[in-house]
Amino acid sequence: MECIFCAIVAGKIPAAKVYENDHVFAFMDIAPANPGHLLIIPKEHYRNIFDMPAEVGSKIMEAAVPLAASIREALNPDGLNLFQSNEAAGFQTVFHFHLHLIPRWDGDPLRLPWKPSEGDIEEIGQIAAKIREVL
Repeated sequence: MECIFCAIVAGKIPAAKVYENDHVFAFMDIAPANPGHLLIIPKEHYRNIFDMPAEVGSKIMEAAVPLAASIREALNPDGLNLFQSNEAAGFQTVFHFHLHLIPRWDGDPLRLPWKPSEGDIEEIGQIAAKIREVL
């Protein structure tokens, strides 16, 4: 089965396009978390952040900054979330990298997916060292 986002980029499936350049395509989410919820995808297929070159990630963020500003000006939200998921364990359901821009309003029904609580500072330092080793 063809990737739904690749089909959108190819024009085989309609989408409410907001922005497009040589590298990225931004369109409205058809199952929005809030009004104004849009997705930014690379035009080339990458399953997720683990498969995507850093240069492509830079292009996504280059588009995200002015798109976020446009959402703010057009809709006047109280805030905005950038949300990105990788693999099923990380809530990914469409396996083509995509970044959600979700406008937020005080009192909307969205909630954090975890309850922040203070961690073990020694363990945090050990994990940081492991990540630095492979960087």
